Order: sequence, then C-alpha cells, then structure tokens
Amino acid sequence: MNLDELRTFLEVVDSGSLASAAPRLNVTPSTVTARINALETQLGCRLLHRNKSGAELTAAGFRLQRYAELMTQLWRQARHDVALPSGVQGVCNVGLEFDLWRDVGSRFLEHVRGHAPAIATAIWPGEQRQLNRWLDIGLIDIAFCYVAQAGEGFTSRLLIEDALVLVAARPGASAELDAAYVYVDHGDEFRRQHAEAFPGARPTLVTIAASEWALEYLGSTGSKGYLPERIVGAHLAAGRLHAVAEAPRFVRRVYLVENVRAVRAWDWYEAAVVASRAR
Repeated sequence: MNLDELRTFLEVVDSGSLASAAPRLNVTPSTVTARINALETQLGCRLLHRNKSGAELTAAGFRLQRYAELMTQLWRQARHDVALPSGVQGVCNVGLEFDLWRDVGSRFLEHVRGHAPAIATAIWPGEQRQLNRWLDIGLIDIAFCYVAQAGEGFTSRLLIEDALVLVAARPGASAELDAAYVYVDHGDEFRRQHAEAFPGARPTLVTIAASEWALEYLGSTGSKGYLPERIVGAHLAAGRLHAVAEAPRFVRRVYLVENVRAVRAWDWYEAAVVASRAR
C-alpha cells in the first residue's frame, strides 16, 4: 500500500468513477485501475462496486475511506512540518469551524504573523466531527469550535459568546417567521433556543447552514434570518441590513480546545488567544 493508491481510491470515491478520477490525478485510466486493483489485493477485499455507470463503495471501502483520509492528511501535515523554511521555529496547526474565520480565526492568524513571525501557521477548516478527529490524531493543536472537547491531554475554554440577532434586508420587517424568513442552522443549542422562542413554528422553505452564505442570500432576496452580530455589525451600521425590532436574541458559545502539551511551550500563544476574542 502506498499513498498514491490511497489518493487514487479517494479520488474515485469523490468523482464517482475510475474514468473520471484519471484526469483529476493526471494519469491514464489504466493507471487508476491498476492502483485500485493493487489496493484491493493488499487488503484482500473488494473496495468498490464497479459498473458502467461508475463506482460505489462496498462495506469494506466505506470503512477504509476514513482511514485513507486520515493517512493522506497526516502525510500532508508531516511534509509541511518537516519541510519548514529557514528561520521557522515551529508550527501551529489550527482547526476552525467555517463560521469562525471572520473576526476569530483571522484575528488569531493576524496576531501570530505580526508578533510571532517565526511560527508557521496552518489553518484547517472543518465541521465539529472532523475537528474532534483531527485533535485526537494530532493533526491540529487547537480548534475554534462550538462544542467543548473532553479527553486526556485536552482543555476547553469558553472563548466568546456569539450573539445571534434577527436581521432583514429591508427595514420594518416583522419578527414573525413568515415567508421571508430563512432558517440559518447554527447547531444544536440554537435549535433548542429557537424552538423555545418560537413554539409551533412551521418548517421554513429555505434552510442554510453557513452564516456567510446566508448573509449573501438575505441581501440578494430581501429575506431575513438569524446571523452572528459580529458578522452583520458593519452591514447594520451601513444600512445594508436592519435589525428586526422585538425579535428574541440567542447566544452561541464559541470554545477554544487545546492540546495541552503543544500550547504549553508557546510563549506567544496567550496573546494571540486574547487577540482572537477582541471586539
């Protein structure tokens, strides 16, 4: 087994067929076939159901997929860490929920680049389950996320409380969950708070699970929805969005999960954390 075989396997899964994977990998279809055959021979099982319409994972292939992803990710990380340019003293690997780049991840990175220029920084966006897995295997040292992580060698601390406010693209919008309302899914805790505040609310026609996407959609359609105050503040000040009067406000807690052994040696780190929570 080698990394080329694992990468090829993942590309076939992503593209849906051996033929489609070949140009993505810049190899011939016969090379893709040979690599998949070699991988299946070494593992002693069929990984893909191959047919004229494409390729689908077998049960064994489904189990292998997550290991293949981890192994290729770890190799990329190892190559990055080992091949550091001259003058670099260390690496900080950061996991980040997508909605936390603006004002949180970006400020952390800005501080590191400005005050600890000898530290290389790698930012890995992902969902909570990915961040938890990356922390467990050591792919990342810290994670900005919405769920505290418990486990040996980790600590979690509350970083900020992200206020979620109902905003509309048009002034004078009501706080009712009418046809103009877009449900922006901010996770389990928001769902609970939302259900308590709006009991018996009907399902909405549009649900978006990313704040930046929802912000763009609201502006282009004249809709309304709940978004983090830190993201919409400038839009409210400029009159591009409008706060909906008398609408309930919610809170989404943001945590910083840390690999204790990794962060202990970083004398620059605490100031970067403070910068990431600045408002």
